[in-house]
Amino acid sequence: MDFSANPDHEAIIDTVKALMRSFPDDYWLSVDEKHEYPAAFYDAFAEAGLLGIAIPEELGGSGLGIAEAGIVLRTVCETGAGLNGASAVHLSMFGINPVIKHGGDAMRHKYVPEVVSGKLNICFGVTEPDAGTDTTRITTRAVRDGDHYVINGRKTWLTKAAQCQKVLLLTRTTPLQDCKKRTDGMTLFLADLDPACVTINPIRKLGRHAVASNDVFFDNLHVSVEDRVGEEGRGFHYLLDGLNPERILVAFEAIGVGRAALSRAVSYANDRRVFGRPIGQNQGIQLPLADSHTRLTAAELMAEKAAWLYDNGYPCGTEANTAKFLAGEAGFQAADRAVQTHGGYGYAAEFHVERLFREARLMRIAPISENLILAQIAEHVLGLPRSY
Repeated sequence: MDFSANPDHEAIIDTVKALMRSFPDDYWLSVDEKHEYPAAFYDAFAEAGLLGIAIPEELGGSGLGIAEAGIVLRTVCETGAGLNGASAVHLSMFGINPVIKHGGDAMRHKYVPEVVSGKLNICFGVTEPDAGTDTTRITTRAVRDGDHYVINGRKTWLTKAAQCQKVLLLTRTTPLQDCKKRTDGMTLFLADLDPACVTINPIRKLGRHAVASNDVFFDNLHVSVEDRVGEEGRGFHYLLDGLNPERILVAFEAIGVGRAALSRAVSYANDRRVFGRPIGQNQGIQLPLADSHTRLTAAELMAEKAAWLYDNGYPCGTEANTAKFLAGEAGFQAADRAVQTHGGYGYAAEFHVERLFREARLMRIAPISENLILAQIAEHVLGLPRSY
């Protein structure tokens, strides 16, 4: 890895910062309070060509990597948009990856350029209420009937499903008990969210109110064979191509949220005067903020390494998990300390750190919990017995 200044990366940061000046803190506070999808931001982001930054040029993208996509999302979060900004766009930036790698030419050229332009929104349909992170136990079923499949089941935590036209949907085409391997028998579809067969219910949650999470029910949804991604029964393996970049990008987002909170804490600590001096002069304020800065910096280095490995075709599962773990903890700690630095005002919406605090907590849970990351490292890095 080369740590010298990269003019291309600096240009990306400048482009994103210029775009984000049209979307200040008050915009994000407003859409969060109203539970209103940030459509104006999404449209501006798409128009700037940023949705396709990591998508191949032949499919309408910029042909860059996850490292560059991470820089974009980190910068979006750093400006104060937080997850309301990042979650509005990040699935379009990497979620189509299984289609790019495993979809047929007709599927790729039909749908991917539409995602890049912002005309087509997709969501991810994997998690189920009774399966959680044990993806092999999903029960959403797809049964072939001639030239189409009929899908029935339920998914949960689908981000911005109400704004999407299609869902990248993981189903079982062979019951688990009939499979030699637990990971066999699952099939991936790029399915229409047909309102006649699909019911979308938003989930009440702690934060990131501008971008809804949803329970989604599928009732005899017909999906053409042409909208199947790759071979029947290989869906879980195709899905893996989206998991590592997702964890890397979430790490960059957590770092951005942490830095947004930290910058507001530093500004407040310099301006707020108590007992005739700025509170930032007190080591009880200084040291926790400095500690958070060092932890965010270390987490960013891990995220950069994971992104470099992925973009250069090397295995990166452990590094992606480690980056997500470290960044999730560092981002939340920085947001928590920002609230503490503000004292009572940290609880007030107008200072924005409470919003970032609520969002930062999510990244210690999703898209994979800290405990499962540590269990993976214990087994695959330390050689300890499998615990799950």
